[in-house]
Amino acid sequence: MTMTSTSAPSRAEALSVPAAVVRMGLGAMLLSTTSIFVVLAQVAPTVSAFYRMLFGGVILLGWVVLRGQWQRVSRRDWLLALLPAVCFAADLAQWHHSILWVGPGVATLLTNVQVFLLALVGVVFYREKLARGFVPGMLLAVLGLWLLVGAHWSMFDARHRLGVWLGLGSALAYTAYLLSFRRALSGHTQLSAAQLLGLMSLLAALLLWLWGWREGDSFALHGLRNWSALLGLGFFGQVVAWLLMVRAMPRLPASLVGLLLLLQPALAFVLDVLLFHRVTSASDWLGLLLALAGILLGTLRPRRRVA
Repeated sequence: MTMTSTSAPSRAEALSVPAAVVRMGLGAMLLSTTSIFVVLAQVAPTVSAFYRMLFGGVILLGWVVLRGQWQRVSRRDWLLALLPAVCFAADLAQWHHSILWVGPGVATLLTNVQVFLLALVGVVFYREKLARGFVPGMLLAVLGLWLLVGAHWSMFDARHRLGVWLGLGSALAYTAYLLSFRRALSGHTQLSAAQLLGLMSLLAALLLWLWGWREGDSFALHGLRNWSALLGLGFFGQVVAWLLMVRAMPRLPASLVGLLLLLQPALAFVLDVLLFHRVTSASDWLGLLLALAGILLGTLRPRRRVA
């Protein structure tokens, strides 16, 4: 999710750089657990996405109310939240399927190729120049992903192959979400980033419920495992990680932010191996390192040129 906030820079001034690094690292580490919670929940992919948005949205809005920061919500605010909600619902629906079909580690790597899509959007629409490391970074990422999924393509069944494509599709939807949410916050609303994110989360939950209902999914939860995994998914992935990172990002250089964010796909892959006994060869580890290096280079973009 995006960590951009219209009011974050002023609040972040009192935060020291070492403290910002710790907060950013912890936030990225918590994000790495989201795909693990999806597997542990043992429910349909769209169902886990629905509860992530529902629980996360309710907790976020409750936090805004407790802090006395609630602002009146206008029809314009709901409309501004609608496009990001559609994009994020499409992202999660695809990504959660990919998590269950190709594994948390690879699915998280696939969706993180959005850094290259964002860079291309910056070139086309915001007159940004591609950094020198963009092309080598993209080539490294492609090579790394090929070692992880392409080299064994003929050995995968149809569902695994579809999971790979859905992971890449989630990157496209996630890019659209980041851009639309950032635009909504850029002077188009008086709501705080937390309140707008909470409203967007509830709208996305509604869309995911409609999606799951159409597919015939059951949203009934049975047992402590369902409830605890889905509450953890909403609380840690949709709320705590965001609250940690929103103040840290403005205090850190973009290169360091990109490096710390790599903790998410890296730890997701490691947790996939440790918790779910993913069979991993030396070429898989090499592919992981190359993909992470490529994604890091893809985050190192020049600042937007003022027209």
